[in-house]
Amino acid sequence: MDALSASEDPSRRRIGEGGLNLKPSGRVPAPTSLEHRSGGDQTVGQYSVEDAVFSCRDVNVFYGSKHALKKVNIDVGRKQVLAMIGPSGCGKSTFLRCLNRMNDTVPGARVTGSIKLDGVDIQAREQDVVQLRARVGMVFQKPNPFPKSIYDNVAYGPRIHGTTRSRADLDDIVCTSLQRAGLWDEVKDRLNRPGTGLSGGQQQRLCIARAIAIQPEVILMDEPCSALDPIATARVEDLIEVLRESYAIVIVTHSMQQAARVSQRTAYFHLGELIEVGETDRVFTNPRHRLTEDYITGRFG
Repeated sequence: MDALSASEDPSRRRIGEGGLNLKPSGRVPAPTSLEHRSGGDQTVGQYSVEDAVFSCRDVNVFYGSKHALKKVNIDVGRKQVLAMIGPSGCGKSTFLRCLNRMNDTVPGARVTGSIKLDGVDIQAREQDVVQLRARVGMVFQKPNPFPKSIYDNVAYGPRIHGTTRSRADLDDIVCTSLQRAGLWDEVKDRLNRPGTGLSGGQQQRLCIARAIAIQPEVILMDEPCSALDPIATARVEDLIEVLRESYAIVIVTHSMQQAARVSQRTAYFHLGELIEVGETDRVFTNPRHRLTEDYITGRFG
């Protein structure tokens, strides 16, 4: 697995330019338990970072009697992209939803442990969930523009949060957000047309513009490119590279090539546990846990 050399920045790789050696050496069933793990419940790799915007310790999630996420410890670095990979149902999206308390909307869901945003526990009763979600934006797997105009889609957040004092201020936020999302030049002459009339890739960038219009600190992305074609995917990935200069980004992806291209750190989840976390280049070229290596090389997934 030496296709990612130290001299190459994996975040700038594109499909078709070579990449990771993901050919399986014989697929095997995914392990159904983690009893064989060495080191007990310890995550392999450095889960803490110096400048953390999110600091999560001993995070557990229960859906009724099901223990879906188990003792997860991880930090999200400021102005970094953290990619979360792993088989379907391993807990990636469950953990992502913990970061802006989306699990509050799931009947029977219960979250324990400490999740701190800039040192403040977001699980505290006094935490205003609306304000939390203004600080932690989210982009979903399927583009979900509101049945409103392009302008009103982007202006929605600033309006409900009362962050603008005049129409001129709102116009400036809409223009800036669309520019940062790489969409302004494509829609500037049709801002009053429905956002649902855009192409899939444009709709996803519109949703990103809507998320950044309220000036969040963190952007969560749950498989944002899974419904897009390769060209639209490349544009969103380029956008992620630009956005990380201003925001912390956490992305869930099933594409290991995408994780290698866009992220600085990668976390591998399996059966509700965080198995390994570390710098993306190291995780993909020199995984330290057998489960991580088996997943990356395609032995199961």
